[in-house]
Amino acid sequence: MATSRLPPATLTLKQFLRRQQVLLLYRRILQAIRQVPNDSDRKYLKDWAREEFKRNKSATEEDTIRMMITQGNMQLKELEKTLALAKS
Repeated sequence: MATSRLPPATLTLKQFLRRQQVLLLYRRILQAIRQVPNDSDRKYLKDWAREEFKRNKSATEEDTIRMMITQGNMQLKELEKTLALAKS
């Protein structure tokens, strides 16, 4: 019998692409948080983002993951709007 060369936990292409979306969202959120002027607010937001992503890392259902990415993008846009207003 031929054995597969792939490790047992290999992601499908769809899973790989979805993972990349999640990682990009996380990076973009952290980049936006770096622009928060107040140190305590910045730490609070960073801890919040980290906990949200940790809490949901075991999600496997495609629709649930897609919904969470959409919600994360909406929250990122809100944060960016708030930061833009604070600068003006």
